[in-house]
Amino acid sequence: MSKRKQHAPEFKAKVALEAQKGEETAAELASRLGMHPTMIHQWKRALLEGASGVFERGSRRKPEINEEQVEELHAKNGELGVANSFLERKLKPWGGT
Repeated sequence: MSKRKQHAPEFKAKVALEAQKGEETAAELASRLGMHPTMIHQWKRALLEGASGVFERGSRRKPEINEEQVEELHAKNGELGVANSFLERKLKPWGGT
């Protein structure tokens, strides 16, 4: 059983732009690149649908939130808080804050 090929976004954009130029048909382009023409049509459609987003104001993407990393950071924050309060209590006899 063969695995599906994963293509980088840069490659997809390059292929979609070539298809948009119209110098070759999707079938010719697919044959040259060793892929199915349907994939090229999908990438070209995605390029055309998403192209308007490039020119929108404030078009910066919202950062993706990694919930696992957030949990790790909350745990680390808690650990540091406990350590900080421990050190504050231990420093008081020596005139610490």
